[in-house]
Amino acid sequence: MGDATMSALRKARPEPGLDLDTTAARPSIGPRDVLVAVRYAGICGTDHHIYDWDEWSANRVPLGIVVGHEFTGTVAAVGDSVSRVSVGQRVSGEGHIGCGVCELCRTGRVHICERIDIIGIDRDGCFAEFVAMPDRNIWALDRRIPNHAAAIMDPLGNAMHAVTAARVAGRSVLVTGAGVIGLASIAIARSLGADRILATDVDPHRLELARHFGADEVVLATDPGWVAEVRGATAGEGPDVLIEMSGHPDALRGGFTALRNGGTAALLGLPAAAVALDIPNDIIFKGATVLGINGRLVYDTWYAVERFLLSGRLDLDALITDVLPLEKFDDAFALIASRTALKVVFEIGAP
Repeated sequence: MGDATMSALRKARPEPGLDLDTTAARPSIGPRDVLVAVRYAGICGTDHHIYDWDEWSANRVPLGIVVGHEFTGTVAAVGDSVSRVSVGQRVSGEGHIGCGVCELCRTGRVHICERIDIIGIDRDGCFAEFVAMPDRNIWALDRRIPNHAAAIMDPLGNAMHAVTAARVAGRSVLVTGAGVIGLASIAIARSLGADRILATDVDPHRLELARHFGADEVVLATDPGWVAEVRGATAGEGPDVLIEMSGHPDALRGGFTALRNGGTAALLGLPAAAVALDIPNDIIFKGATVLGINGRLVYDTWYAVERFLLSGRLDLDALITDVLPLEKFDDAFALIASRTALKVVFEIGAP
């Protein structure tokens, strides 16, 4: 295949930042693997944790790893035993690679396999010109889904998993954190028949976007009375469902305080460090159901996201605000940190 090297974005040092390696070895593949030439790759909140090298990432991510887990591209090579996809085909991929033989993997819960490998965290990811994936993790793309949407099917799957697991139809919903996945969750909850949707964020512009994506009411999270305002907007009882997308300690604690008795909390936002909660009052005595949302249901969620994208009910142009070349990775992460961008996608390789 010619030159055996490539450009790749690594976490090389135990400090904030990443490094662009222009002489990284191109991944090798086995008989049941697929080599994908990456064309677009989305930056996730997890990638930002790794870039910042916070407490979570320092305890979880090995140095030297190629970062990134959201991508689309074309098949560059396949192993001898691969017949499901072919060279030149446009694909994305599920970044959670289970062991395939444990009880969780064999009962449809690959995403929480205890021996899971996640690309960009446990093994080399997709912020590179090429990424290698097992054949079973490759998702062949519908021709009607554009590249910029295909690059973010992974995070849209997070939103879909959270909203569907929380069973929002006919129920009031509070979404804390109006970032990319929070906004997508609002749109999905609206499409699935949620009764009343409320959104909180610290950024007034993000709250305007929350309305655009389907929120009925928005609350500024810097207002010290925001929890009371949320409860007041739900007849004083609190929302039936909390979908926590920010990972911020105040949003977590406030969201649980706002949640009504018997409510359901779906937690996806990743805190940078441990968070103290009032478990007796906000969970036990409320009889709350708490759902830890990790990744996507493989592959139930992928089918659901595909159908949702094809329905045209998600404003992709409002969601994906910036596309930058991989070489401008510092600019990309600065855009995210400044909150002037929503979804930032890397453009990698030749068209």
